[in-house]
Amino acid sequence: MTSRIVVVTQGMVDEEVVREMAPAGFELVIAKPGSPDWAPAMNGADYLVGFADMLVKDELFAISPKLRLVQVLSAGYDRADLGAARRAGVPLCNNGGANSNAVAEHALLLMLAVSRQLIKQHANVAAGRWRGNAPPRLHELRDRVLGIIGIGTIGKKVARLAQVFGMRVHYYDIARLPEETEDALGVRFRLFRELLRTSDIVSLHVPLNASTTGLLGAEELALLKPSAILINTSRGPVVDETALHRILADGRIRGAGLDVFDQEPPPADNPLFTLDNVVLTAHMAGPTQDSNIGRLRNAFDNVQRMERGETPLWIAPELL
Repeated sequence: MTSRIVVVTQGMVDEEVVREMAPAGFELVIAKPGSPDWAPAMNGADYLVGFADMLVKDELFAISPKLRLVQVLSAGYDRADLGAARRAGVPLCNNGGANSNAVAEHALLLMLAVSRQLIKQHANVAAGRWRGNAPPRLHELRDRVLGIIGIGTIGKKVARLAQVFGMRVHYYDIARLPEETEDALGVRFRLFRELLRTSDIVSLHVPLNASTTGLLGAEELALLKPSAILINTSRGPVVDETALHRILADGRIRGAGLDVFDQEPPPADNPLFTLDNVVLTAHMAGPTQDSNIGRLRNAFDNVQRMERGETPLWIAPELL
């Protein structure tokens, strides 16, 4: 019997691209959760592929008796009920770093946008104010100290890109790199609080879990230099958003570039929206047209690995 792959795109990937990338010899079903076709599609599904971590609950496995793999297209899977996956005996795999280059580029984009007051400059020029009431105070990245928290796949790529701009890169991670790896990457380890105190720009690249939720609270944010910039392309709850708003509003740090929020989408009255020293994007660091191809490539490769009886790659470590 032909194995069935159910793909959930959430509008992030064109269905035409999915069909072009899908491996031969499988039944491909593109389905929308909650639609009348969803339960029948999952009833015969061997593999679930997509932006689907929020679907991983006991209810999913109850309607999917044949399911062998949940392959998410995102790097994070913090919305998944890993207990439900464990009880069902179904592995959950992430995208294997397929969006790492996109996220790394976006982190640098936010660093530049905040340092050069890009949004304010655009608003002034578009409104006919040219340079506004006063020329903006702009800063370069060269010779700045970048402190990376989380030196995984994305963090390493951020380090390499930052060095192209002439930045000096320090990092903190609970899994410290071997000295030879630090030398090859051109980074230096710093203790967590030391990194916060000494960095000109702090960029977050950690997964969201029990140990990283609220990693930067009011006490940690208070350690940042008055001239510091905070960049978050990881997950919103890694930072205490209320404390961050307070320190930004008081001018106790220079600014922030945020791609993620506590609540997504954020409510219309989110106080961060009132500040002119933040640059905000809609959790769009990862999903470029280029990275979407890589996500699908990794996903369908994992499906074929399982079909051949091999162990899939990138299983969530909590399930190992």
